[in-house]
Amino acid sequence: MTKETLEDLSQEYKESVPSDLREARHFDWYLDEVYDDPRVARNAHQRVADMFDHYGTEYDEDAGVVEYRMASEDPLHDGQNTFYGREVHESMHEFVNKVKSGARGLGPEKRIKLLLGPVGSGKSHFDWLVRRYFEDYTAQDAGRMYTFRWVNLCDIVRDQDPADDTVVSPMNQDPLVLLPQEQRDRVLERLNESLDAPYTVRNEQSLDPASEFYMDRLLAHYDDDLKAVLDNHVEIVRLVASENKRQCVETFEPKDKKNQDETELTGDVNYSKIAVYGESDPRAFDYSGAFCNANRGLFSGEELLKLQREFLYDFLHASQEQTIKPKNNPRIDIDQVIVGRTNMPEYRDKKGDEKMEAFNDRTKRIDFPYVLEYSEEAEIYRKMLRNADVPDMHIEPHAMEMAGLFGVLTRITDPDGETVTLVQKAKAYNGEIDETDDIDVKKLREEGEANADIAEGMDGVSARFIGDEIAEAIMDATHRDRSYLSPLSIFTHFERNLENHGSIPEANVDRYHRYLELVREEYKERAIEDVRHALAYDVDEIQRQGEKYMDHVMAYIDDATVTDELTGREQEPDETFLRSVEEKLEIPSDRKDDFRQEVSNWVSRRAREGEGFDPQDNDRLRRALERKLWEDKKHNINFSALVSANELDDDERSAWVDALIEQGYSREGAQEVLEFAGAEVAKSELEG
Repeated sequence: MTKETLEDLSQEYKESVPSDLREARHFDWYLDEVYDDPRVARNAHQRVADMFDHYGTEYDEDAGVVEYRMASEDPLHDGQNTFYGREVHESMHEFVNKVKSGARGLGPEKRIKLLLGPVGSGKSHFDWLVRRYFEDYTAQDAGRMYTFRWVNLCDIVRDQDPADDTVVSPMNQDPLVLLPQEQRDRVLERLNESLDAPYTVRNEQSLDPASEFYMDRLLAHYDDDLKAVLDNHVEIVRLVASENKRQCVETFEPKDKKNQDETELTGDVNYSKIAVYGESDPRAFDYSGAFCNANRGLFSGEELLKLQREFLYDFLHASQEQTIKPKNNPRIDIDQVIVGRTNMPEYRDKKGDEKMEAFNDRTKRIDFPYVLEYSEEAEIYRKMLRNADVPDMHIEPHAMEMAGLFGVLTRITDPDGETVTLVQKAKAYNGEIDETDDIDVKKLREEGEANADIAEGMDGVSARFIGDEIAEAIMDATHRDRSYLSPLSIFTHFERNLENHGSIPEANVDRYHRYLELVREEYKERAIEDVRHALAYDVDEIQRQGEKYMDHVMAYIDDATVTDELTGREQEPDETFLRSVEEKLEIPSDRKDDFRQEVSNWVSRRAREGEGFDPQDNDRLRRALERKLWEDKKHNINFSALVSANELDDDERSAWVDALIEQGYSREGAQEVLEFAGAEVAKSELEG
């Protein structure tokens, strides 16, 4: 890898900066610009709404939800901040829909978007990601916006401080606010005639008090010649959002109750300017409040409901009237997407407070639950490992999935009735149940929502806790000179630390221990399946049996015959053979037609897509064929050797270990699972 020189780094940075960032232009130029591209004059909701679409969208037909690439792939950060889980993407989709409704002026633009969820559900991370992408979007041509600055003020305003000869718009307002409303409306009417967007560009804001002061003084000097004022004293400049610069993006965190001060939100007097201008002069006001800094962009309120009730009153006007009222100052118009975040305890506390009715009425609650698909939850842990400096550690099969399954079991409600177990429900949510099973996933979800306190997935063990225990298990393995991480070692750390974690209520500990035992049993079944696979698996035989099964299925569906492989004669479909495969999935006789039609449709769909038949690509058919192969070959396996290591031939063990390695195990991990599940396999067969 070649070394990066300072010249290379400097050039790369220069190319990343908007080309017009340092340019100052005249108001006439800005008018031409918005006539050419009316989107330049969008408000905050419209710009944020377009931002989500700009980075790409994808419709997930299975989940029935739009996924936004900035969250599902994170192209800006090479995938470091990807989000997983149907529920999470549904929440994001709901958030974007509310922003898009606000962009059309349907009402949500006057509401706080309140992300509600348990600790560690990802709501803060999503909020952070939206701010990062907004910064990037405004630096691109598609998301560009402009503001203005006053120049040469000392030439006209006699008492102007020389240090204030040039003053940037304190609220970073759009240059169109410099036009009186009547003239501005005519410009906007022209813009909307050519605007290709689902919304209308509007701007009814008044100039901020300081800018209004300068405009009045300058108009008086130029005998109300607006053109002279704008030509001689206004420059148009590019505006790029930056949270670090507190420019169009601002975060607000609650402080100690005794130290909360509304000026943190709305701004305060600039004491250094009082001696120059006087206390009541609008030039002596410091527009440094969080709402001021967030103008034209995003306001993010962390743990919003931890604020005192009286302190939340400022949010009422900021959201509904879209104005702020600093102490001893006139109202100031604002334009921003206000996002709040809160955890469950604070929400429950405020929900029943009648004095919070006005605030609650001005919020749009967006539930941000935990992930409820354990395979998606497993991807969260894999992402954590990808983003870290992990030791040379082999992650064994099922390790992340079983950790995810434990998390999901703590988050879902017990299913009604006795026909579906909690583990079966988790599998159904994970997409492992199809139309041939007697489990209605939609009904399960409806029951879960009805039985949950607020919504399913809003409590339970967080991914943060599970990630911490995985990290502990990895470090423990390195201390023991073990180069692999297995589900068994993760279970051990779960068991040790459930009672000691501050986020887990003591009342839930016993129940979570029971769930952990359910996960152990599920893992045991999978480990047994893997060992059986290692003992008897034959790729060619699976393919041959799969092709035979499909030949007989197609003949059965078409009421046709098949050619016997040995005699070459035509014969009826072999019902005995077909049932010997289907029974391995416990498909009852009265459901066999459904399963056969399902696999037939799958084969036909692959054929239309130009793909050949491979039973490995159909999980249910593969499992059925593997189990049939096991039944056919198990009579030739030395099961007693699995029970007693003394009877095990080294070559035989090595072959089994190699077969497990082909399934993704490390050599040490293969030996562990062979010891863990091999005896169970042998015991069941010898007793049978």
